[in-house]
Amino acid sequence: MAAIAGTQAKIDRLGRYLATLEEADLRRACAYLTGAAFPAGDPRRLQVGWVAIAEVLTEITGTTQEDLHRVYLAHGDLGATAAALFHEHPPAPSLFPRPLTLEAVDGAFGAIAAAQGPASRRTKQSVLRSLLRDAAPLEAKFLVKILTSDLRIGFREGLLLPAIAQAFGRDADAVRQAALLVADPGEVAARARAGTLDGVTLTSGSPFRFMLAGSIATLDEAFAQDAAPLLVEDKYDGIRVQVHRNAGRLVIYSRTLDDVTRAYPELQAPLEGLARDYILDGEIVAWRGDRPLPFGQLQRRLGRLTPGPLAQEIPVVLMAFDLLRLDGGELLQHPLEARRSAMTGLAWDESVRLSRAAPARTPAEAEARFREAREAGHEGIVLKSPQSPYQPGRRGRLWLKWKPGLGTLDVVVVAAEYGHGKRARVLSDYTFAVRAAQGLVTIGKAYSGLTDDEIARLTAWFLAHTVEDLGRVRTVEPRIVLEVAFDKIMVSGRHTSGFALRFPRIVRLRDDKPPEEINTLDDVRELYRKTSGAAPRERRGKERPSGA
Repeated sequence: MAAIAGTQAKIDRLGRYLATLEEADLRRACAYLTGAAFPAGDPRRLQVGWVAIAEVLTEITGTTQEDLHRVYLAHGDLGATAAALFHEHPPAPSLFPRPLTLEAVDGAFGAIAAAQGPASRRTKQSVLRSLLRDAAPLEAKFLVKILTSDLRIGFREGLLLPAIAQAFGRDADAVRQAALLVADPGEVAARARAGTLDGVTLTSGSPFRFMLAGSIATLDEAFAQDAAPLLVEDKYDGIRVQVHRNAGRLVIYSRTLDDVTRAYPELQAPLEGLARDYILDGEIVAWRGDRPLPFGQLQRRLGRLTPGPLAQEIPVVLMAFDLLRLDGGELLQHPLEARRSAMTGLAWDESVRLSRAAPARTPAEAEARFREAREAGHEGIVLKSPQSPYQPGRRGRLWLKWKPGLGTLDVVVVAAEYGHGKRARVLSDYTFAVRAAQGLVTIGKAYSGLTDDEIARLTAWFLAHTVEDLGRVRTVEPRIVLEVAFDKIMVSGRHTSGFALRFPRIVRLRDDKPPEEINTLDDVRELYRKTSGAAPRERRGKERPSGA
């Protein structure tokens, strides 16, 4: 796949391969092709880091950390480094070598994830050592890429779905629609094989793609097309989650579709008491007394399997704003006002609350609601059509978010540069990009807004995930998402997007958001049009993707 040029050629090749697999291997292959060891929603975590993998690689190849660093600088990722070391210093085979089938790899990944307790690092490395000793150089390369969620073969889930359609002779739109309701592409592939795509519905315990809100520059835009009142909700500064509850299980999924249930134990009892069978959409917010805490406080709890003492130091509440399933009945196509009505009958308490919402008939009324939201400590408002269905994975005009003042964009870092003065030893200046049809295109550079601790943490990450070392500047894997504020969008030839942000500064790290959900070049063009009153001239020549 990595060697094939052209989207359709990749789809054709992969479609032929997927058609040859039995169901269990089909599910495994779909997970691995998206760079994941386990399918979306699976609670297992490998918890094996870059350093642990590097130690195993040097041990079984008989090399040093200096050797590994030298090879890493030449190749830019740990998977390619593993292949090069295997070529130069082939490891001795294991005592009982076995072929690396998808089933064998799945078993090894499961054993790594199952290792817990004080000796877990030793156990994980032992399993990894055995796995890699059985690997050829090319197999080692892609095993490490999956272990580090860094596949980079010029293939995305958006191309996997048409390959699934082609493999089993299904309509591509039907496959894409199923993937919005079932986030695991392996499950979608199994249903495509079985011819049961038409029966795909929201299923408790199976994560789906969130409905997203579009952005507006003025409140007049929200009321321009329809004189009907809009439902105005507080916009919370937390992490988006979906909660699945049935008689046997309660699970909380993050925006990245990870199972984060154990990270918020204080929510388990109130969520279990809410109702016996439901799926809801909401936001976890750091909260004390009657006010939200800054997102930076909640950020300290992100990424932890369990919160420990932070559960007392940084309490949270869940603000629920949509209900998608109740007592076995799916509510996706019901209008929002009906879904909100059904929510009023649930057993809310202080830890799990129904979001505050009220109708507004004019921009002036919506602005008054915005002032109330800001006084209550929230970052803005979301305006929703009361008649809107819930559309998983869609961003459109049915939901609109408004945070006036500085404009903001969600972007991904593609390059990091050493700073000056006290920041001369850390990577503190970040070039960032938005998504375009041809890849990532740069739009700005920022160096203010993060704490010293955050910069130190990012420096370690960028050093371990460098694509190319250019001295003071490193191009890096495009996986760190930032929310960036700015005063103005300007046309500029300095960046590959054709635009630049005036006075950009970092609002926060978006650990909760995957790179696939950053803003697009079309979003930037639309914001420019709305704020400047002019359409930008198209740049001549092909825009060069950056950081791809």
